[in-house]
Amino acid sequence: MNEVLTSAEMRAHEKAAIESGAVTGLGLMEKAGQGVVEAVFESWPEFASGGHRAVVLCGPGNNGGDGYVVARLLKNRGWDAQVFALGSTENLPPDAKANALRWIDLGPVRPLDQVAFDPKAAPDLIVDALFGTGLTRPLDPPLVAVIERYVNAPAPRGGTRVVAVDIPSGLCADSGRSLGASVRADLTVIFHSEKPGHLLAEGGISCSKNVVVKDIGLPPFQSTNGDVAGIFRNALPAPAVLAKDGGRHKYDYGHAVVISGPAAHTGAARLAARGALRIGAGLVSLATRSDALSEVAAQSTAVMVVPIEGASALHARFAEDARANAFCLGPALGKDAVAAELIRTTLALRRATVLDADALTLLAEEPEMFADLHPGCVLTPHGGEFSRLFPDIAERLAADPTQGPAYSKIDATRAAAERAGCVVLFKGADTVMADPRGRCIVNALEEGAAWLATAGSGDVLAGFICGLLARGLPPLEAAATGAKLHAACARAFGPGLIAEDLPEVLPKVFRSLGL
Repeated sequence: MNEVLTSAEMRAHEKAAIESGAVTGLGLMEKAGQGVVEAVFESWPEFASGGHRAVVLCGPGNNGGDGYVVARLLKNRGWDAQVFALGSTENLPPDAKANALRWIDLGPVRPLDQVAFDPKAAPDLIVDALFGTGLTRPLDPPLVAVIERYVNAPAPRGGTRVVAVDIPSGLCADSGRSLGASVRADLTVIFHSEKPGHLLAEGGISCSKNVVVKDIGLPPFQSTNGDVAGIFRNALPAPAVLAKDGGRHKYDYGHAVVISGPAAHTGAARLAARGALRIGAGLVSLATRSDALSEVAAQSTAVMVVPIEGASALHARFAEDARANAFCLGPALGKDAVAAELIRTTLALRRATVLDADALTLLAEEPEMFADLHPGCVLTPHGGEFSRLFPDIAERLAADPTQGPAYSKIDATRAAAERAGCVVLFKGADTVMADPRGRCIVNALEEGAAWLATAGSGDVLAGFICGLLARGLPPLEAAATGAKLHAACARAFGPGLIAEDLPEVLPKVFRSLGL
C-alpha cells in the first residue's frame, strides 16, 4: 500500500530534505514543473508538438512558482504560453520569485483579473497553479469568478484541458472538501505522494479519474513521530495473502458463521454467506431460525444450514466449538429482541465478528451494547448508519468547512474506531477504514466502482470480510482486503452487475492476481 501524506507531513518532509542538503527548493520546483509538462504530454500526446496555446494561472506562493516553470518549459517547446498572476511577483517566496524572473525574460506576467478569451478560441491548456496543498481558507470572490467563468465554464471545456498542479485550487488537501469553490481538473499532477484530499469527497471526484504522481527527488518519507499512525491508499493484496497453501483440511481456513433472521428476510444473509465461501473460508455455516430453515436450505448447497432459534441455542452450538472463529451479524438479521440477544451472545464469545446492516441499527438503538464490542470486531456502516451510531462525529463531518485543514472522513472514521474500540469501515464512494490506534486505509473513488450501487452489495462485502477473518487476517487487513476485492469484482463484471454476481466473479479477480 502507498502511504498518503497530509499537507503538514509533506511540508515537513520537504523542509527536512532541504535543510539536510539532499535537495534545494529551486531544484524541487524545477522537477515539479518538469513533472507537470511530462504528465500533460503523456496524457495528451497530441500536445507534445509545438503550436499550442496555454494559459498558466500562477498564485502567490510556491505553487505559483511551479506554474512559472511550466510556462517556461512550454514556451521552450514552441507553445504560445500566457501567464496571469494573483498578486505581485515582488511578494513571492524566494524560489517562486526566481522562477517568475526567469519567465519574465520570455514573456509578461499579467494580472489575474485580466484573464479573458473567446470560448470559440479557447486555449488548448489551462494550468491551475494558483494554490497548492497549503490552502486554509476559501477563495476570494473575484478569484472564484475567474475560475467559474474561464476554468470551469462548460463552453471552453470541450477543447480545453485543465491541469491542476498538485491539487485543484480551492480543495482542502487533507479532506478533499471544497473551501467554497474549486477548480475542476482534467488532470492532476501530484508530487512525491498523494494527499488525503486527492482521494476523499470532492477531491475524489475532481482528481481520482486522472491523477499522475511524479517523483521530484525527495527521499522516502519517514515519520518523525512513531506514535502517529499512517494513512494508506488501499491496494489489491499480494497473492500470498489469499493463497491456500499448506492447509490440510477445511478448518485450516476457518469456519465463518453468518447469522440470519426470520423467514422471507434471509436473502441478505445468503449473499453474505456466499461471499464468505467464495473468498476462501474453509467452511461457512448459515445459522437461521426454524421458520426460515426450509427457505434457506432450498437455496444453499455448499453453505451449511444450522437451526438457531435464539441466543441460548447459538451459545450451545458454538461456545465450545472454537473452530467457528468468525461471525457475521446484520444482513437479514432482523431488529427484534431475539436479534439483539443474538448480537450480545456472539460478542460475548470474543471472536472475530462483522457487524453490518440490522446489527448496526440495533447497536445505535441500544448504545449500551458498545461496551460489548472488542478489538476483533469490524463495523461496516454506510453514511446513514454512521450518523445513527456516531451522531456527534457525523454532525461535525457534515458541517460546511470554513477553513482548512477541514474535518475529513479520515478524521471521522478514526474517531469512530477509537470510540468503538474496534475497526470501523465507513462505506461510500470513498471508503475509509480505521482501527483504534489510528491506522487508516482509503479506497479512492475510482476504486469504488459505480456498479456497487446496487441492493445487496454491502451484504456481500460483509461476507467477504467475515471469510477473511475466518482465514486469520487481522480485522483492519480483512476489512481493507475485502473492500478492495469487492470493488475489483465490480470493475471486472461491469455494467449489469447485481449483488449475486460479486462472489461469482471473484475467481476471475483471483486469477488476475496470479492465484
